[in-house]
Amino acid sequence: MNQYLNQIKKNYQDLIGKKNTPISKSNGIYQRYKNPVITAEHVPLHWRYDLNPETNPNGLERIGFNAAFNAGAIKWNNNYVMCVRVEGNDRKSFFAIAESTNGIDGFKFWDKPCVIPQIEGEPDTNAYDMRLIRHEDGWIYGVFCTERKDPNAPPENTSFAIANAGIVRTKDLVNWERLPDLISNSGQQRNVVLHPEFVNGKYAIYTRPQDGFISVGNGGGIGLGYIDDMTNPTVKDEKIINNKIYHTIFELKNGLGPAPIKTDKGWLHLAHGVRNTAAGLRYTLYMFMTDLNDISKVIHQPAGHFMAPENEERIGDVSNVLFSNGWIADENGKVFIYYASSDTRMHVATSTIDLLLDYCINTPKDTFTSAGSVNTIIDLINKNKGLY
Repeated sequence: MNQYLNQIKKNYQDLIGKKNTPISKSNGIYQRYKNPVITAEHVPLHWRYDLNPETNPNGLERIGFNAAFNAGAIKWNNNYVMCVRVEGNDRKSFFAIAESTNGIDGFKFWDKPCVIPQIEGEPDTNAYDMRLIRHEDGWIYGVFCTERKDPNAPPENTSFAIANAGIVRTKDLVNWERLPDLISNSGQQRNVVLHPEFVNGKYAIYTRPQDGFISVGNGGGIGLGYIDDMTNPTVKDEKIINNKIYHTIFELKNGLGPAPIKTDKGWLHLAHGVRNTAAGLRYTLYMFMTDLNDISKVIHQPAGHFMAPENEERIGDVSNVLFSNGWIADENGKVFIYYASSDTRMHVATSTIDLLLDYCINTPKDTFTSAGSVNTIIDLINKNKGLY
């Protein structure tokens, strides 16, 4: 067993120490990297193996892990930190902090997973996709999806669920204070994100109301509402600011990813859009900007997706999916975009504030028709006359 475990430990250290390199292909907007930054294989060995040869003489893995994905992100003590959704072989997801000195490779999980307090009488059956928001009130908030069995489900159906936004806050990413779940007039809430600044003295919160756990129904779209007190998180004046639109990448549903980044030209938003295909749902990422002084007003939105799954990113537990709920903007303007592929693993792409602003402001918007797309292309062709 000792020889076997020693080999496992060596393989693990080799994985953690593996350097990441940019891939050669780039569209100039962002730079992808060759290796995933977090996978199920990054889960620490002491979470998986009983390392005592007396109680585990055969060196068997005692607790298996299926995936590590959909991570929130924040700068912490000058390092890059992700709050990763880790999913065990038992299908239960939980949160764990992984940290890197450079944000590109060397991510290593902290010693223990996050311990999230439970609401008495209503424990989270499953918890996932936490957004980390450093708010100007001095707290770091974690807003995540809490899933519970639908009490009105017929006895023969064990898959009906209710989703809502769970809310915690912390000062150290170790000790978490549980606040009440989001209170809204919508049937269910998913992809809820707290705005990092007060708006007219209130907490602004982005929502994604929907009728059911899977079915969007009459809901959908990215909403915006306001909360007076986070210890009583009741959403008021919830309105859709970025809606679903027929025959687009967000035809079926859309939702905000991480909290927006403030720039001198407006707020940068990263979101996901979902459409139906013959092979199932396809998730891609898109961007838009809102007004600096009126966050309900969308001022720029490029046509189509910002990023879509490529190559091996297309394959996983839920294939053909890109999802992001975490990015980090450094003081020098560099942006680290953390995204998951196919509900399986985490990746990173890098860009800059200037590039993302250029992309959002100067990329043509969607005309919503094929003829309009052709006209947009012809406009660029005419502009390029004599240059090719």
